[in-house]
Amino acid sequence: MAAVAARGCAGVWRRAWQRGTGRPGAGHGPSPRGQRAVACNAKGGEVPAGKSGYGAGTARVEGLAPWIPVVGLEIHAQISSKSKLFSGSQVQFAAPPNSLVSFFDASLPGTLPVLNRRCVEAAVMTGLALNCSINKKSLFDRKHYFYADLPAGYQITQQRVPIAVNGSLSYSLCIDNKMSQMVTKTVRIKQIQLEQDSGKSLHDDTRSQTLVDLNRAGVGLMEVVMEPDMCCGEEAAAAVRELQLILQTLGSSQAVMAEGQLRVDANVSVHHPGEPYGVRTEVKNINSIRFLAKAVDYEIQRQIEELENGGTILNETRAFDSKLGCTVPMRDKEGKQDYRFMPEPNLPPLILYDAKSLPANMNHQQVINIDWIHERLPDLPSVKREKLVEQYGILPEHSFTLLVLAELWKGEGKTPLEIVKVQKLELLQDQKELEQICQAVIDGQENEVMAIKAGNQKVLNKLIGLVQRKTQGRSNPVLVKQLLEKKLSE
Repeated sequence: MAAVAARGCAGVWRRAWQRGTGRPGAGHGPSPRGQRAVACNAKGGEVPAGKSGYGAGTARVEGLAPWIPVVGLEIHAQISSKSKLFSGSQVQFAAPPNSLVSFFDASLPGTLPVLNRRCVEAAVMTGLALNCSINKKSLFDRKHYFYADLPAGYQITQQRVPIAVNGSLSYSLCIDNKMSQMVTKTVRIKQIQLEQDSGKSLHDDTRSQTLVDLNRAGVGLMEVVMEPDMCCGEEAAAAVRELQLILQTLGSSQAVMAEGQLRVDANVSVHHPGEPYGVRTEVKNINSIRFLAKAVDYEIQRQIEELENGGTILNETRAFDSKLGCTVPMRDKEGKQDYRFMPEPNLPPLILYDAKSLPANMNHQQVINIDWIHERLPDLPSVKREKLVEQYGILPEHSFTLLVLAELWKGEGKTPLEIVKVQKLELLQDQKELEQICQAVIDGQENEVMAIKAGNQKVLNKLIGLVQRKTQGRSNPVLVKQLLEKKLSE
């Protein structure tokens, strides 16, 4: 298999493959019967290898039919709220298992949902920031499926009429990893919907049992559905990175992926020009922007190789194994699951207003005014970057760097080093202090310690996360892992 260098996807999707189409069942070896390649240009269109017009950096390979990769995203963002979407239970990361569960969260008979106003306002704010149309009337639905971390047997979501539709997100990415060569692209937002999160299943392989923590059950989510307008991992990563910045600027979500506050599902397919979209696979629950780029690019390559060698793509759900750097099958979707969607009988339609439709005698505290929220939107990251370029004449690529330096704008005369010290942004250097923090985490997590000592090493990641949280991200995770392992072996 010979790799053919090709610039594509704004210079990021760089490889095209020269191989035979093979025959069905012939395995994965190359064949001289034909050759194909994949590439897409900076505008997202297909580029036949050898005809991309990018100059000497592109090898010329005759007779190649291009593949067009197609990528769409479904992003679940946890809403920044002190309580859950339909109950008064507190929202807190890494709280003791099942300590934040109300009767409604546990689905006790007779309990009813009460909609959280803050979650609705956050969804409206996010929709406006993403240029969406806000539906003045949206509906809630029940999505039925059975799993241990979903005690009610259904999830309350918005399948028929979501809170926001038809938006767009502009994002920038660099060509050939050069900040001086940037291109701006746009992905369409199909919809934003409110829905409940499920609980968390903890699989203990050594004891052959699964434990369920319902602390997360009922936490408010915004699902942002992006149309299949992207063509590679770097585009998907850039779009999610920009969305993350927007959510954090709005305050509608902290969007910390390490804490599961932003989770991404990627839908990937490939096809030839002029043909319908190919069969897509869904890579679920990607919790890192870097892993997202790798997962999407791997899946594109895997599908092309499979098709080039006479195979077929299954409509299946896959997971990304970050250690192996590949996607692995989870379950097939050939027999489409019947979620038996039905209107949620315990929640009326969600009615929103704008300045024109707001009744004169209406109590403003009892309604949500779309225009009032729109007027209070902060400057989005793209606007801040434009202002930096216009006011100070800096290069556009430098504005991206200056935006993670917001503290310098306050004009308090502090040097970057002083800001780092005052804000406690540097890595924690005192190993004794770090050891004390690790010990405190171990002392407070008896069940997790027992699971680790019983052989379930996956639980160690939770302890590392708790140390990171206590140090506000200032600890070296490699060192933390070493210290925890040492203390747990004593």
